[in-house]
Amino acid sequence: MNYKDITYFIFRVFVGLLFFQHGAQKLFGWFGGTPAELLSLFGIAGIIETVIGPLIALGLFTRFLAFMGAFEMAIAYFNVHLPQGFYPILNQGELALLFFVSFLMLINYDSGKWSLDNLFKKKK
Repeated sequence: MNYKDITYFIFRVFVGLLFFQHGAQKLFGWFGGTPAELLSLFGIAGIIETVIGPLIALGLFTRFLAFMGAFEMAIAYFNVHLPQGFYPILNQGELALLFFVSFLMLINYDSGKWSLDNLFKKKK
């Protein structure tokens, strides 16, 4: 049994589902969040996170969506968190940076063995 495939699958699913939760907080007010206006920066971020999260968890278009997620997290960090101070733990940007690095991993390793992308590749 290849534990690398299993751990990467778990990693990808967790990143996707956690990203979805952040979007659902912003978009619907779920998980203790407050809904943002749809056309605000937070509303648009909520839409992006709500769409990207489940698709990454399923392993569909993983590399492209992880790039979009990393781009969003970079924008969030530099526009929202960095102006509040240099240190991520103090400017509350550590989660944005963790997601950013997680998306870099997903970009590098793509969707993995257990994914919809891999299933569709095999059928071709």
